[in-house]
Amino acid sequence: MKLPRDVSGRDLVKALSRDWGYRQVHQVGSHIILQTDTPQSHRISIPDHSPVKIGTLNAILRAVATAKGVRREDVLRSI
Repeated sequence: MKLPRDVSGRDLVKALSRDWGYRQVHQVGSHIILQTDTPQSHRISIPDHSPVKIGTLNAILRAVATAKGVRREDVLRSI
């Protein structure tokens, strides 16, 4: 599945919070820190940039998919 080129950091935070159980813990500069406790504790930093670079987006999707035990494409569909 091809990655979208126009995803902002805020949109990514909203999608991960809405669909994958992440919550915003705090913000350090231009990076938003999200955390989830199911099925295990996982923290991830999302840059508040518009748009998020493709490599960064791919790394975030891979990290969330690994933490949740799903495929990267499943996470990508929720964005």
